[in-house]
Amino acid sequence: MQLFPGFSAEKRIANGVRLHVCHTVGQSGRQPLLLLHGFPQTHVMWHKVAPKLAQHFTLVIPDLRGYGDSDKPGGPPDHSAYSKRAMALDVIELMRGLGFESFFVCGHDRGARVAHRLALDHPRAVRRLMLLDISPTLTMYERTTMEFARLYYHWFFLIQPEPLPEKLIGADPIFYLRRKIGAWGSGATDFFDPRALAEYERCFNDPAAIHAMCEDYRAAATIDLEHDRADADRRIECPLRVLWGEYGVVHKLFTPLADWQAKARGTVNGRTTPSGHYIAEQVPDLLRDDMLEFFR
Repeated sequence: MQLFPGFSAEKRIANGVRLHVCHTVGQSGRQPLLLLHGFPQTHVMWHKVAPKLAQHFTLVIPDLRGYGDSDKPGGPPDHSAYSKRAMALDVIELMRGLGFESFFVCGHDRGARVAHRLALDHPRAVRRLMLLDISPTLTMYERTTMEFARLYYHWFFLIQPEPLPEKLIGADPIFYLRRKIGAWGSGATDFFDPRALAEYERCFNDPAAIHAMCEDYRAAATIDLEHDRADADRRIECPLRVLWGEYGVVHKLFTPLADWQAKARGTVNGRTTPSGHYIAEQVPDLLRDDMLEFFR
């Protein structure tokens, strides 16, 4: 727990899977805040903001199914084991098991997509929602251009039928991980704490994790789109805050604030941050202050 001093770590069963979770439950009566990581990372991505946030909130920071030290179920051919609906059910059962019926949520990347589905399927549970560096999945697929396909090639590579991407990535997982996070972070990687990067490498260097991450993206391009289209008239009901990197692809090719205003009924505000994709690790102080203002 070197990166999360004073936190507890355990595995808990939720929705039939074991989730690895780092938390401060039992240390105070503060309001609960759920933090959800993205690809190709783990709960460790929050290490620069978590210690100071823990002074104000009860933090719950899991590894999503398929990631980190959480279970990596194989799943059926329709990829439903990695639908955002299933992953949202994981985290709401996790929170209920810890004693929280409603809570704040902040999600980055894939975790933000889980958080979006969580707010739709369980609106009474999510009091306030913050999403980092995404536009809605359906919106992004429907607006795909040649430039988007080039810059976000992994959206189209990882969804190829098993075992093509698994075999290619598995030939040199660490090379792929470093190349991916470097390209996504505007080329630089020096903002990653070496201890965090070592954790990402440890967890990524696992055939089951590589397969699970591919399934996550396959679900996004299939069953998640079915769910999103079926729920086209549903809206996020709680207050929503959106942040995205000024130097990232989402800012370059999409209109995140307007995109999310179209998906929400409540108050929506947001802005760019002076960063690329990895907001929590590139501008942690800015993110922490924004979270304190929004969630308090």
